[in-house]
Amino acid sequence: MCDEDTERDAAEYLKSKLSRREFNTLAASAAVMMTLPRVVGAVEVTGNDVNVTTPDGLADCFFVHPAQGKYPGVIVWPDIRGLRPAFRMMATRLAESGYAVLCVNPFYRSAKAPVIAEGESFNNPEVRARLMPYYHATATAATNRVDAQAFVAFLDAQRSVDVTRKIGTTGYCMGGPIVLRTAAAVPDRIGAGATFHGGGLVTDQPDSPHLLIPEMDAAFLIAIAENDDQKAPGVKEVLKDNYEVVGLDAEIEVYKRTLHGWCPPDSSVYDKVQAERAWSRLLALFDRTLGASVKHS
Repeated sequence: MCDEDTERDAAEYLKSKLSRREFNTLAASAAVMMTLPRVVGAVEVTGNDVNVTTPDGLADCFFVHPAQGKYPGVIVWPDIRGLRPAFRMMATRLAESGYAVLCVNPFYRSAKAPVIAEGESFNNPEVRARLMPYYHATATAATNRVDAQAFVAFLDAQRSVDVTRKIGTTGYCMGGPIVLRTAAAVPDRIGAGATFHGGGLVTDQPDSPHLLIPEMDAAFLIAIAENDDQKAPGVKEVLKDNYEVVGLDAEIEVYKRTLHGWCPPDSSVYDKVQAERAWSRLLALFDRTLGASVKHS
């Protein structure tokens, strides 16, 4: 997940590409400038804020889905900066492609979303000091399992969700491990999972997410940032070996010239070309395993 090392990598990269003034103003302007390509053949969608009941309280989330009909459900786990405009935009875009999308606030036990203000950066020590306690209250196997079960139950109760089809789930940064834990927590409902620059997928701890692979019944896309791979090159091989052993389909790739956090459009290291390629692979995975009503070009 994001830590001081990954933020330092991003800062060094940006300083080499930008003037000091551009670098200092980039984070503040990212949310204003962020755009995503339009969905070809997009369906009309409707979205609203919802509260999902869990054993630990009410989770404030954003639920967006096609205005008419029933579609496969998807759970989106944001990165360490939480549920915010960029992820609402990404969830809406996915809904326009034919999915009923629940984008969650993973920090609901600690604070309502958004937990970060426009222009704030995780590179700021004060911001990190505020967010890390939220993360530690969330990043446990037991907590992730409880939330996964609650969010799946919420989706299955919605009129817009086709319960005859499996659910997909995606996660970014700290959301990556939660995707694996979600797939293992509700294997009869989760049919596809995707992680983007996910951190902590493979650890030396007894509760490492990769050890749950035998409990899953889902196809996977694991998109790895190049600088994450450089720090832990063995992770991709461990994942490949474990998915192969249990016979699960898994597309695992290091995305060249990317830095941790390259996918969300409000990230300071957003790489539009590589983010779009990762997005196209996500749609291919979901179309193949969940099915959607919108054709993508």
